[in-house]
Amino acid sequence: MYIQCEFYLKGDKNMDEILKDKIPPHSIEAEQAVLGACLLDWGAMGEIVNFLRPERFYSLQNQVIFEGLLSLFKQNIHGDILALINELTKLGKLEQAGGAAYISSLTDTVPSSANVEYYAKVVMDRATRRDLIKISSEMRSSAFEVSRESADLLGEAEQKIFALNERNETTTIYSMQDVMTKTIELIDARSKSKNQFTGVPTGYAKLDSMTCGFQKQEMIIIGARPSIGKTAFALSMMQNIAVEKKIPCGFFSLEMPYESIGQRLLSQESRIPSGKLRSGVLTLAEFKKLQDAAGRCFNSPLYIVDTPNMKLLDLRAMARRMKVAHDVQIIFIDYIGLISTENPNAPVYEQISEISKSLKALARELEIPIVVLCQVSRDAEGQEPNLAQLRGSGSIEQDADVVMFLHRDRKSLDENNAVQDAKLIVAKQRNGMTGDVDLMFLAGYTKFESAVKED
Repeated sequence: MYIQCEFYLKGDKNMDEILKDKIPPHSIEAEQAVLGACLLDWGAMGEIVNFLRPERFYSLQNQVIFEGLLSLFKQNIHGDILALINELTKLGKLEQAGGAAYISSLTDTVPSSANVEYYAKVVMDRATRRDLIKISSEMRSSAFEVSRESADLLGEAEQKIFALNERNETTTIYSMQDVMTKTIELIDARSKSKNQFTGVPTGYAKLDSMTCGFQKQEMIIIGARPSIGKTAFALSMMQNIAVEKKIPCGFFSLEMPYESIGQRLLSQESRIPSGKLRSGVLTLAEFKKLQDAAGRCFNSPLYIVDTPNMKLLDLRAMARRMKVAHDVQIIFIDYIGLISTENPNAPVYEQISEISKSLKALARELEIPIVVLCQVSRDAEGQEPNLAQLRGSGSIEQDADVVMFLHRDRKSLDENNAVQDAKLIVAKQRNGMTGDVDLMFLAGYTKFESAVKED
Protein backbone atom coordinates (compact mmCIF):
# COMPACT_ATOMS: atom_id res chain seq x y z
CA MET A 1 0.00 0.00 0.00
CA TYR A 2 1.39 3.40 -0.99
CA ILE A 3 1.94 5.85 1.85
CA GLN A 4 2.54 9.51 1.15
CA CYS A 5 5.32 10.98 3.37
CA GLU A 6 6.52 14.54 3.69
CA PHE A 7 9.39 15.92 5.74
CA TYR A 8 9.52 19.69 6.02
CA LEU A 9 12.92 21.37 5.85
CA LYS A 10 12.37 25.01 5.08
CA GLY A 11 15.15 26.61 3.04
CA ASP A 12 17.87 24.26 4.20
CA LYS A 13 20.25 23.40 1.34
CA ASN A 14 22.70 21.67 3.65
CA MET A 15 19.97 19.34 4.87
CA ASP A 16 19.05 18.55 1.28
CA GLU A 17 22.65 17.52 0.63
CA ILE A 18 22.73 15.35 3.74
CA LEU A 19 19.48 13.61 2.82
CA LYS A 20 20.37 12.87 -0.80
CA ASP A 21 21.34 9.32 0.07
CA LYS A 22 19.68 9.03 3.49
CA ILE A 23 16.04 8.84 4.48
CA PRO A 24 15.26 10.71 7.73
CA PRO A 25 14.70 8.39 10.73
CA HIS A 26 11.11 7.21 11.00
CA SER A 27 8.98 4.14 11.70
CA ILE A 28 5.79 3.95 9.68
CA GLU A 29 4.99 0.67 11.41
CA ALA A 30 5.10 2.29 14.87
CA GLU A 31 2.95 5.19 13.67
CA GLN A 32 0.36 2.82 12.24
CA ALA A 33 0.46 0.75 15.45
CA VAL A 34 -0.29 3.86 17.56
CA LEU A 35 -3.25 4.84 15.38
CA GLY A 36 -4.53 1.28 15.15
CA ALA A 37 -4.30 0.79 18.93
CA CYS A 38 -6.36 3.95 19.54
CA LEU A 39 -9.01 2.78 17.08
CA LEU A 40 -9.13 -0.66 18.72
CA ASP A 41 -9.29 0.71 22.28
CA TRP A 42 -10.20 4.39 22.76
CA GLY A 43 -8.73 4.29 26.27
CA ALA A 44 -5.27 4.03 24.68
CA MET A 45 -5.67 7.62 23.48
CA GLY A 46 -5.60 8.84 27.08
CA GLU A 47 -2.22 7.16 27.63
CA ILE A 48 -0.43 9.05 24.86
CA VAL A 49 -2.32 12.31 24.35
CA ASN A 50 -0.27 14.13 27.01
CA PHE A 51 2.99 13.85 25.06
CA LEU A 52 2.34 12.80 21.45
CA ARG A 53 1.45 15.49 18.90
CA PRO A 54 0.52 15.30 15.18
CA GLU A 55 3.80 16.91 14.04
CA ARG A 56 5.73 14.04 15.63
CA PHE A 57 4.47 11.71 12.89
CA TYR A 58 6.63 11.37 9.76
CA SER A 59 3.82 10.40 7.40
CA LEU A 60 1.56 13.27 6.39
CA GLN A 61 -1.36 10.86 6.24
CA ASN A 62 -0.72 9.69 9.78
CA GLN A 63 -0.39 13.30 10.97
CA VAL A 64 -3.84 14.10 9.61
CA ILE A 65 -5.35 10.94 11.13
CA PHE A 66 -3.95 11.76 14.56
CA GLU A 67 -5.30 15.31 14.23
CA GLY A 68 -8.72 13.74 13.66
CA LEU A 69 -8.33 11.53 16.73
CA LEU A 70 -7.31 14.56 18.80
CA SER A 71 -10.36 16.45 17.55
CA LEU A 72 -12.63 13.61 18.70
CA PHE A 73 -10.82 13.42 22.05
CA LYS A 74 -11.31 17.17 22.67
CA GLN A 75 -15.02 16.83 21.91
CA ASN A 76 -15.35 13.84 24.29
CA ILE A 77 -16.51 11.67 21.38
CA HIS A 78 -15.62 7.97 21.55
CA GLY A 79 -13.26 7.31 18.66
CA ASP A 80 -13.65 4.39 16.27
CA ILE A 81 -13.18 3.93 12.53
CA LEU A 82 -16.58 5.31 11.56
CA ALA A 83 -16.37 8.30 13.93
CA LEU A 84 -12.89 9.12 12.63
CA ILE A 85 -13.97 8.93 8.98
CA ASN A 86 -16.93 11.20 9.71
CA GLU A 87 -14.73 13.69 11.57
CA LEU A 88 -12.14 13.85 8.79
CA THR A 89 -14.91 14.23 6.21
CA LYS A 90 -16.32 17.14 8.23
CA LEU A 91 -12.85 18.72 8.33
CA GLY A 92 -12.37 18.15 4.61
CA LYS A 93 -9.25 16.03 5.19
CA LEU A 94 -10.36 12.48 4.42
CA GLU A 95 -8.45 12.21 1.14
CA GLN A 96 -5.39 13.80 2.78
CA ALA A 97 -5.57 11.03 5.36
CA GLY A 98 -5.37 8.31 2.71
CA GLY A 99 -9.09 7.63 2.40
CA ALA A 100 -11.46 5.31 4.24
CA ALA A 101 -9.66 2.18 3.02
CA TYR A 102 -6.34 3.18 4.60
CA ILE A 103 -8.00 4.16 7.87
CA SER A 104 -9.85 0.82 8.04
CA SER A 105 -6.59 -1.07 7.48
CA LEU A 106 -4.88 0.48 10.54
CA THR A 107 -6.52 -1.92 13.01
CA ASP A 108 -4.92 -4.83 11.14
CA THR A 109 -1.41 -3.57 11.95
CA VAL A 110 -1.61 -4.19 15.70
CA PRO A 111 -3.05 -7.14 17.67
CA SER A 112 -4.05 -5.09 20.74
CA SER A 113 -3.60 -1.72 22.44
CA ALA A 114 -1.41 -3.13 25.22
CA ASN A 115 1.85 -1.64 23.92
CA VAL A 116 0.55 1.69 22.68
CA GLU A 117 2.86 3.72 24.94
CA TYR A 118 5.88 1.81 23.65
CA TYR A 119 4.85 2.45 20.03
CA ALA A 120 4.28 6.14 20.82
CA LYS A 121 7.77 6.44 22.32
CA VAL A 122 9.25 4.94 19.16
CA VAL A 123 7.43 7.63 17.15
CA MET A 124 8.78 10.29 19.54
CA ASP A 125 12.31 8.91 19.31
CA ARG A 126 12.36 9.07 15.50
CA ALA A 127 10.90 12.59 15.54
CA THR A 128 13.58 13.71 18.00
CA ARG A 129 16.28 12.31 15.73
CA ARG A 130 14.83 14.22 12.78
CA ASP A 131 14.79 17.40 14.86
CA LEU A 132 18.43 16.87 15.86
CA ILE A 133 19.39 16.45 12.20
CA LYS A 134 17.56 19.66 11.36
CA ILE A 135 19.14 21.59 14.24
CA SER A 136 22.64 20.36 13.39
CA SER A 137 22.15 21.37 9.76
CA GLU A 138 20.93 24.83 10.77
CA MET A 139 23.88 25.31 13.10
CA ARG A 140 26.27 24.11 10.39
CA SER A 141 24.91 26.82 8.09
CA SER A 142 25.14 29.45 10.83
CA ALA A 143 28.74 28.48 11.63
CA PHE A 144 29.80 29.63 8.16
CA GLU A 145 28.44 33.12 8.86
CA VAL A 146 31.61 34.78 10.13
CA SER A 147 29.68 37.97 10.93
CA ARG A 148 28.12 36.22 13.94
CA GLU A 149 29.92 35.71 17.26
CA SER A 150 30.77 32.09 18.02
CA ALA A 151 29.49 32.57 21.59
CA ASP A 152 26.08 33.53 20.17
CA LEU A 153 26.08 30.44 17.98
CA LEU A 154 26.90 28.21 20.93
CA GLY A 155 24.13 29.80 22.99
CA GLU A 156 21.65 29.38 20.15
CA ALA A 157 22.57 25.72 19.70
CA GLU A 158 22.28 25.04 23.41
CA GLN A 159 18.94 26.83 23.55
CA LYS A 160 17.55 24.74 20.69
CA ILE A 161 18.75 21.47 22.21
CA PHE A 162 17.29 22.28 25.63
CA ALA A 163 14.02 23.41 24.03
CA LEU A 164 13.85 20.06 22.24
CA ASN A 165 14.52 18.24 25.49
CA GLU A 166 11.78 20.17 27.31
CA ARG A 167 9.32 19.45 24.51
CA ASN A 168 9.94 15.73 24.93
CA GLU A 169 9.26 15.72 28.67
CA THR A 170 6.27 13.57 29.60
CA THR A 171 3.84 13.71 32.50
CA THR A 172 3.26 10.70 34.74
CA ILE A 173 0.21 9.97 36.88
CA TYR A 174 1.16 8.34 40.19
CA SER A 175 -1.19 6.05 42.10
CA MET A 176 -1.42 6.23 45.89
CA GLN A 177 0.51 2.96 46.02
CA ASP A 178 3.40 4.72 44.26
CA VAL A 179 3.07 7.82 46.46
CA MET A 180 2.92 5.94 49.78
CA THR A 181 5.76 3.57 48.89
CA LYS A 182 8.06 6.44 47.88
CA THR A 183 7.08 8.57 50.89
CA ILE A 184 7.74 5.79 53.42
CA GLU A 185 11.09 5.04 51.76
CA LEU A 186 12.02 8.72 52.03
CA ILE A 187 11.04 8.98 55.70
CA ASP A 188 12.88 5.73 56.49
CA ALA A 189 16.02 7.00 54.77
CA ARG A 190 15.81 10.23 56.78
CA SER A 191 15.45 8.32 60.05
CA LYS A 192 18.58 6.28 59.30
CA SER A 193 20.60 9.27 58.11
CA LYS A 194 23.34 10.68 60.31
CA ASN A 195 22.57 14.17 59.00
CA GLN A 196 20.53 16.33 61.33
CA PHE A 197 18.78 18.08 58.44
CA THR A 198 17.08 16.67 55.34
CA GLY A 199 18.11 19.60 53.14
CA VAL A 200 21.19 21.77 52.64
CA PRO A 201 22.15 23.29 56.04
CA THR A 202 22.65 27.06 55.97
CA GLY A 203 24.82 27.24 59.08
CA TYR A 204 22.18 29.20 61.03
CA ALA A 205 20.80 26.74 63.58
CA LYS A 206 17.42 28.37 64.16
CA LEU A 207 16.79 28.81 60.45
CA ASP A 208 17.81 25.20 59.80
CA SER A 209 15.51 23.97 62.57
CA MET A 210 12.62 25.83 60.94
CA THR A 211 13.34 24.61 57.40
CA CYS A 212 15.27 21.35 58.09
CA GLY A 213 17.78 22.91 55.69
CA PHE A 214 16.95 24.23 52.24
CA GLN A 215 15.01 21.46 50.51
CA LYS A 216 15.38 19.97 47.04
CA GLN A 217 13.21 21.44 44.26
CA GLU A 218 12.39 24.54 46.32
CA MET A 219 12.77 28.16 45.25
CA ILE A 220 13.80 30.34 48.20
CA ILE A 221 13.48 34.12 48.01
CA ILE A 222 15.58 36.48 50.15
CA GLY A 223 14.22 40.02 49.94
CA ALA A 224 15.52 43.32 51.32
CA ARG A 225 16.00 46.97 50.49
CA PRO A 226 19.28 47.96 48.73
CA SER A 227 22.41 47.99 50.92
CA ILE A 228 20.78 46.02 53.74
CA GLY A 229 23.03 43.04 53.02
CA LYS A 230 21.31 40.55 50.69
CA THR A 231 24.58 39.64 48.97
CA ALA A 232 26.46 39.57 52.27
CA PHE A 233 23.90 37.19 53.76
CA ALA A 234 24.01 34.94 50.66
CA LEU A 235 27.82 34.87 50.83
CA SER A 236 27.69 34.12 54.55
CA MET A 237 25.48 31.10 53.84
CA MET A 238 27.72 30.03 50.96
CA GLN A 239 30.75 30.21 53.23
CA ASN A 240 28.99 27.91 55.69
CA ILE A 241 27.82 25.56 52.91
CA ALA A 242 30.79 25.37 50.54
CA VAL A 243 33.82 26.33 52.65
CA GLU A 244 32.84 24.81 56.00
CA LYS A 245 30.58 21.90 54.98
CA LYS A 246 32.22 21.22 51.57
CA ILE A 247 28.82 20.99 49.86
CA PRO A 248 29.07 21.94 46.14
CA CYS A 249 27.45 25.32 45.61
CA GLY A 250 26.83 27.55 42.59
CA PHE A 251 26.57 31.34 42.61
CA PHE A 252 25.30 33.58 39.81
CA SER A 253 26.47 37.13 40.45
CA LEU A 254 24.77 39.50 38.03
CA GLU A 255 25.84 42.57 39.99
CA MET A 256 29.32 41.98 41.38
CA PRO A 257 32.54 40.70 39.69
CA TYR A 258 34.03 37.45 40.96
CA GLU A 259 37.09 39.26 42.36
CA SER A 260 34.86 41.20 44.76
CA ILE A 261 33.13 38.01 45.80
CA GLY A 262 36.49 36.39 46.47
CA GLN A 263 37.56 39.37 48.58
CA ARG A 264 34.38 39.24 50.65
CA LEU A 265 34.74 35.52 51.23
CA LEU A 266 38.35 35.98 52.33
CA SER A 267 37.32 38.74 54.72
CA GLN A 268 34.63 36.52 56.25
CA GLU A 269 36.87 33.46 56.49
CA SER A 270 40.02 35.23 57.75
CA ARG A 271 38.25 37.75 60.02
CA ILE A 272 40.27 40.53 58.48
CA PRO A 273 38.23 43.71 57.82
CA SER A 274 37.42 44.12 54.13
CA GLY A 275 38.79 47.69 54.24
CA LYS A 276 42.26 46.32 55.00
CA LEU A 277 42.01 43.86 52.10
CA ARG A 278 41.05 46.71 49.77
CA SER A 279 44.03 48.80 50.89
CA GLY A 280 46.45 45.86 51.11
CA VAL A 281 47.95 47.25 54.32
CA LEU A 282 48.30 44.11 56.45
CA THR A 283 50.53 42.96 59.30
CA LEU A 284 52.56 39.73 59.09
CA ALA A 285 50.03 38.02 61.38
CA GLU A 286 47.19 39.14 59.12
CA PHE A 287 49.02 37.86 56.04
CA LYS A 288 49.30 34.47 57.74
CA LYS A 289 45.58 34.47 58.54
CA LEU A 290 44.85 35.49 54.95
CA GLN A 291 46.95 32.65 53.53
CA ASP A 292 45.24 30.09 55.75
CA ALA A 293 41.79 31.39 54.77
CA ALA A 294 42.74 31.41 51.08
CA GLY A 295 43.80 27.76 51.39
CA ARG A 296 40.45 26.77 52.85
CA CYS A 297 38.56 28.73 50.18
CA PHE A 298 40.82 27.38 47.43
CA ASN A 299 39.70 23.82 48.13
CA SER A 300 36.02 24.62 48.55
CA PRO A 301 33.49 23.44 45.90
CA LEU A 302 32.10 26.89 45.09
CA TYR A 303 31.48 27.79 41.43
CA ILE A 304 30.80 31.37 40.32
CA VAL A 305 29.35 32.97 37.19
CA ASP A 306 29.55 36.78 37.11
CA THR A 307 27.83 37.74 33.82
CA PRO A 308 25.85 41.01 34.16
CA ASN A 309 22.29 41.17 32.76
CA MET A 310 22.37 37.46 31.99
CA LYS A 311 19.60 36.11 29.80
CA LEU A 312 17.19 33.68 31.42
CA LEU A 313 17.88 30.94 28.87
CA ASP A 314 21.65 31.31 29.33
CA LEU A 315 21.28 31.17 33.10
CA ARG A 316 19.23 27.98 32.91
CA ALA A 317 21.74 26.40 30.53
CA MET A 318 24.67 27.33 32.78
CA ALA A 319 22.86 25.99 35.85
CA ARG A 320 22.39 22.66 34.09
CA ARG A 321 26.10 22.60 33.27
CA MET A 322 26.96 23.29 36.90
CA LYS A 323 24.78 20.40 37.99
CA VAL A 324 26.22 17.97 35.46
CA ALA A 325 29.89 19.03 35.74
CA HIS A 326 30.13 19.81 39.48
CA ASP A 327 27.01 18.21 41.02
CA VAL A 328 26.09 21.45 42.80
CA GLN A 329 23.57 20.86 45.60
CA ILE A 330 22.32 24.46 45.81
CA ILE A 331 22.42 27.56 43.58
CA PHE A 332 22.28 31.24 44.60
CA ILE A 333 21.22 33.99 42.17
CA ASP A 334 22.04 37.66 42.88
CA TYR A 335 19.56 38.99 41.89
CA ILE A 336 16.25 38.40 40.04
CA GLY A 337 15.87 41.99 38.81
CA LEU A 338 19.04 41.74 36.69
CA ILE A 339 17.99 38.66 34.72
CA SER A 340 16.86 39.57 31.21
CA THR A 341 14.25 37.72 29.17
CA GLU A 342 13.96 37.09 25.44
CA ASN A 343 11.28 39.78 25.24
CA PRO A 344 12.78 42.90 26.88
CA ASN A 345 9.92 45.08 25.62
CA ALA A 346 7.29 43.20 27.63
CA PRO A 347 5.96 44.85 30.83
CA VAL A 348 8.26 44.36 33.82
CA TYR A 349 5.71 42.32 35.77
CA GLU A 350 5.36 39.89 32.84
CA GLN A 351 9.14 39.48 32.59
CA ILE A 352 9.52 38.91 36.34
CA SER A 353 6.62 36.45 36.25
CA GLU A 354 8.29 34.50 33.43
CA ILE A 355 11.62 34.47 35.28
CA SER A 356 10.03 33.38 38.57
CA LYS A 357 8.13 30.49 37.00
CA SER A 358 11.20 29.43 35.04
CA LEU A 359 13.47 29.39 38.12
CA LYS A 360 10.93 27.36 40.06
CA ALA A 361 10.77 24.88 37.17
CA LEU A 362 14.58 24.79 37.10
CA ALA A 363 14.73 23.92 40.80
CA ARG A 364 12.36 21.00 40.19
CA GLU A 365 14.27 19.88 37.10
CA LEU A 366 17.69 19.90 38.79
CA GLU A 367 16.24 18.65 42.11
CA ILE A 368 18.15 21.23 44.15
CA PRO A 369 17.15 24.36 46.11
CA ILE A 370 17.59 27.64 44.23
CA VAL A 371 18.00 30.75 46.38
CA VAL A 372 17.07 33.99 44.61
CA LEU A 373 17.80 37.46 45.95
CA CYS A 374 15.12 40.09 45.38
CA GLN A 375 14.58 43.75 46.17
CA VAL A 376 11.52 45.02 48.00
CA SER A 377 9.64 48.21 47.20
CA ARG A 378 10.60 51.66 48.47
CA ASP A 379 7.74 51.83 50.99
CA ALA A 380 9.56 49.18 53.05
CA GLU A 381 12.33 51.66 53.81
CA GLY A 382 13.00 51.79 57.56
CA GLN A 383 10.49 49.09 58.47
CA GLU A 384 10.20 45.32 58.38
CA PRO A 385 9.31 44.20 54.83
CA ASN A 386 6.30 42.01 54.04
CA LEU A 387 5.13 39.81 51.18
CA ALA A 388 3.16 42.59 49.48
CA GLN A 389 6.39 44.59 49.06
CA LEU A 390 8.26 42.10 46.85
CA ARG A 391 9.23 44.14 43.81
CA GLY A 392 8.20 43.23 40.28
CA SER A 393 5.39 40.69 40.33
CA GLY A 394 3.00 38.80 42.56
CA SER A 395 4.25 35.65 40.85
CA ILE A 396 7.36 35.68 43.02
CA GLU A 397 5.27 35.23 46.16
CA GLN A 398 3.12 32.58 44.48
CA ASP A 399 5.96 30.55 42.97
CA ALA A 400 8.34 30.65 45.95
CA ASP A 401 8.33 27.86 48.50
CA VAL A 402 10.10 29.99 51.10
CA VAL A 403 10.17 33.80 51.32
CA MET A 404 12.51 35.49 53.80
CA PHE A 405 13.22 39.16 54.44
CA LEU A 406 16.43 40.61 55.79
CA HIS A 407 16.03 43.68 57.99
CA ARG A 408 18.32 45.96 59.96
CA ASP A 409 18.56 49.68 60.64
CA ARG A 410 20.51 51.34 57.88
CA LYS A 411 23.03 53.67 59.53
CA SER A 412 26.68 54.57 59.34
CA LEU A 413 28.93 51.88 60.79
CA ASP A 414 32.63 51.69 61.54
CA GLU A 415 33.51 48.64 59.47
CA ASN A 416 36.50 47.79 61.66
CA ASN A 417 34.52 46.88 64.77
CA ALA A 418 30.81 47.57 64.34
CA VAL A 419 28.26 44.91 65.27
CA GLN A 420 24.63 45.57 64.51
CA ASP A 421 21.45 43.68 65.38
CA ALA A 422 19.63 42.27 62.36
CA LYS A 423 16.67 40.03 61.74
CA LEU A 424 15.71 37.40 59.19
CA ILE A 425 11.93 37.22 58.81
CA VAL A 426 10.64 33.91 57.43
CA ALA A 427 7.35 35.27 56.05
CA LYS A 428 6.30 32.25 54.00
CA GLN A 429 7.21 28.58 54.11
CA ARG A 430 5.03 26.26 52.12
CA ASN A 431 5.96 23.18 54.14
CA GLY A 432 6.94 24.55 57.52
CA MET A 433 6.67 27.24 60.15
CA THR A 434 7.28 30.96 59.84
CA GLY A 435 8.96 33.27 62.34
CA ASP A 436 12.02 35.41 63.01
CA VAL A 437 15.71 34.52 63.25
CA ASP A 438 17.88 36.98 65.18
CA LEU A 439 21.19 37.79 63.51
CA MET A 440 24.25 40.00 63.98
CA PHE A 441 25.74 41.99 61.14
CA LEU A 442 29.52 42.29 61.39
CA ALA A 443 30.17 45.32 59.22
CA GLY A 444 33.93 44.88 59.08
CA TYR A 445 33.63 41.48 57.43
CA THR A 446 30.25 42.14 55.68
CA LYS A 447 29.09 38.95 57.36
CA PHE A 448 25.94 37.81 59.16
CA GLU A 449 26.14 35.48 62.16
CA SER A 450 23.61 34.09 64.61
CA ALA A 451 22.79 36.53 67.40
CA VAL A 452 22.98 33.90 70.11
CA LYS A 453 25.46 31.18 70.89
CA GLU A 454 24.21 27.97 69.33
CA ASP A 455 24.95 24.35 70.02
